[in-house]
Amino acid sequence: MFIDTNIGGGIDGTSGADTVTLTGQVRAAERIGFDGLWSTEVNRDPFLPLAIAAEKSTTLRLGTGVAVAFARSPMTTALAANDLQSLSAGRFILGLGSQIRPHIERRYSMPWSAPVERMAEYIMALQAIWRSWHTGERLDFRGEHYRHTLMTPMFTPEPHPYGPPPVVLAAVGHKMTTVAAEYADGLLVHGFTTARYLREVTTPIVAAGLAQSGRSRANFTVCYPGLVATGRDERDLDNAIAGVRRQIAFYGATPAYRAVLDLHGWGELHTELHRLSKSGDWATMTDLIDDEALNTFAVVGEPGAVACEITARFAGLIDRFTLYTPYPLDDSARAEVVEGIRAATAAPQPC
Repeated sequence: MFIDTNIGGGIDGTSGADTVTLTGQVRAAERIGFDGLWSTEVNRDPFLPLAIAAEKSTTLRLGTGVAVAFARSPMTTALAANDLQSLSAGRFILGLGSQIRPHIERRYSMPWSAPVERMAEYIMALQAIWRSWHTGERLDFRGEHYRHTLMTPMFTPEPHPYGPPPVVLAAVGHKMTTVAAEYADGLLVHGFTTARYLREVTTPIVAAGLAQSGRSRANFTVCYPGLVATGRDERDLDNAIAGVRRQIAFYGATPAYRAVLDLHGWGELHTELHRLSKSGDWATMTDLIDDEALNTFAVVGEPGAVACEITARFAGLIDRFTLYTPYPLDDSARAEVVEGIRAATAAPQPC
């Protein structure tokens, strides 16, 4: 495997969910040269922006990165995904995530249960629903968490020629990554993942899961939002580095992501970051991210240099790369990175 030209950006309503703003993001993505757009579920619905994107662009791949599965029944998600698959003429990717218990119970007011087994069942339920719609097979899905046994003609969507959308699952830990490899069409790797973790931990888990399900790696997509710190001049690069250090510190304080730090021998860094996060001391946390950690978790440098390094660092590990830039970055710099990745992919050379 190699990084191909699947280079993604993002669309959301965090800066305004009006049609003009969202249309501008789609147009910018096309100018920059992105192949696709991901829509996040943070403070906006993840599906609605993609309906606008499907209308405004005829070429961009469109995906949720991610939609919270356990906030919705499989039937609700299946309907939204099927509509977007039709609206986009087959360009939609359903990215799912589990979220954590407090959000599911206290923000969404939905029941919580062990997420790994439930997610596997959720994906199987989606597939059963779509199969019923597209083949006419009687819907009869009975699981521990979900039961779908009624589908009358009035409520059955008309089949379209694009088939069900692929499902990619966000995962960090061993068990959820295994679910992705055994049941989904791809994996959404967390941004707090290093190339070494991908190589030594994630890739073997995916290989084992695919073998268990009797599938080929060629039919499984690994998507990675990679942290990149770049800028055209020294001041912009310094601001980018500061933003990325803050993001690394934030993720590093999260117990669920400690395994990545442990692999690099930085378990004590997590302990200290987690302690400081309890008191909200974000400035000190950011200062703890030294240059070694920064350059391990992120690709750093001017746009041309980071393009070459992205291609070299992740060759053989991922299929889709999304620029993850938690700071302001102008479109011309993004376009230079994208162009550089395409050039380095077409003709690999030492950076």
